Amino acid sequence: MENKKKFKDKKAIIDALESGKIGLIDDPDEEKEILEAYERGELIPVDDGEKKKRELIEAVWNTAPKTKRISIRLTEQDLERLRMRASEVGIPYQTIIGSLVHQYASGKLTVHL
Repeated sequence: MENKKKFKDKKAIIDALESGKIGLIDDPDEEKEILEAYERGELIPVDDGEKKKRELIEAVWNTAPKTKRISIRLTEQDLERLRMRASEVGIPYQTIIGSLVHQYASGKLTVHL
């Protein structure tokens, strides 16, 4: 790959990205978006990028929510309905159950009994 510093203007860089001559990201459109965001001043370079990257990865690992396995009894009819609705949207039914519990626990969902 050619060095990006060889390109003098934005159009030359974008053309090189689209043609695959340069790039670290597989998607030229994504790389173009990043370049444009940088030029608009939305991205700020950091002094020690590798150190900052390690810190951010560690922070994600330390703050990622932990899950715990539980057992729950549901009627066969309710479980089948959950599975059918989940398949309609293309996500696992366990994810829907977890989302419902999370929404209720965080006060975003009200249950009428």
